Amino acid sequence: MSGMRVPYTDFGKMHDPLRAELDAAWKRVMDREWFIGGEEDEAFEQAFAAYCGTKYCVGVGNGLDALRLILLAAKIGEGDEVLVPANTFIASVLAISYVGATPVLVDPDPETALITPAEAAKHITSRTKAIMVVHLYGRIAEMEGFEKLAGEHGLFLLEDAAQAHGAVRNGKKAGSFGGGAGFSFYPGKNLGAMGDAGAVVTDDPELARRVRMLGNYGSEKKYRHEAQGVNSRLDELQAALLRVKLPHLDAWTAERRRLAALYAGEIRNPRIRLLKKDPGNGYHIFPVLCDDRERLRTELAEEGIQTLIHYPIPIHLQEAYRELGYRQGDFPAAEMLAATELSLPLYPGMTEEQVLHVASVLNRH
Repeated sequence: MSGMRVPYTDFGKMHDPLRAELDAAWKRVMDREWFIGGEEDEAFEQAFAAYCGTKYCVGVGNGLDALRLILLAAKIGEGDEVLVPANTFIASVLAISYVGATPVLVDPDPETALITPAEAAKHITSRTKAIMVVHLYGRIAEMEGFEKLAGEHGLFLLEDAAQAHGAVRNGKKAGSFGGGAGFSFYPGKNLGAMGDAGAVVTDDPELARRVRMLGNYGSEKKYRHEAQGVNSRLDELQAALLRVKLPHLDAWTAERRRLAALYAGEIRNPRIRLLKKDPGNGYHIFPVLCDDRERLRTELAEEGIQTLIHYPIPIHLQEAYRELGYRQGDFPAAEMLAATELSLPLYPGMTEEQVLHVASVLNRH
């Protein structure tokens, strides 16, 4: 066993250089004694909208709420169908269920793990009202094709950008393509808070207004309620901490891309497959595909290397979604990814020596 330890992630590598700024942000909020809907939230919303290249940003409680509030604001609900990847995290699909709509699963391209406009088009019916495109692992989907498809069929186009902070396609950042985009700032994300947090970005002023209103109990003016809303707001402390971290996101993304390129150049085992190259990838996750995943994971652990799996059970085989009526074999690409995907360590501050150690173990498998 090697003496080198490689954790899946290391928050200290990001947070330690920013400790004084983070402490100052905490003190600023405490001294102000204003904890919801204040200056920090407003300033972060403006900064994150500018970062994404959108006109509006609305802070919310988490990434699931971001997606749910977009669907509610777009007036999608009972009797409507929403196309969504079969290989996403369950939050994407829960958001559809929570507004009363029906999720219609789409199998991804096995070379990219992303759904394509051509495959999505096969599932459009008279009841289809929206397409939720998930930028899985930090890879932006083929959004130009989805924009065309949505336009032709009069569909609302929603981006689940929970894993795609800083990702770019044709000069545009994730979140700037569809009618609205949901982000998660869960601590493990490329831009992570220190608790649950999320945001909606959009160029549509009415959508932004409705998201904010619905996330504030359906109210724009205290004690006057336009709709039956929910309680989902970005708190001042998380906004303040995110404001400190946002200016470093592009540098962290560049570092992730550099380390990912090193992995790609060093992994030479023919039994281990990589997804198709994507220069704009934000690399929230660096996945490899291996038919003998459990053995590989055990060997990596024995060498001090921590790994994760995203996601071992696809949506259509989850007990929670038995009601959709899908069966084993209905989504072969999603099932293949669920059975073979292994996520390697990748984080800002990871050393090249650590990457080379991981690649060396993989090549011996």
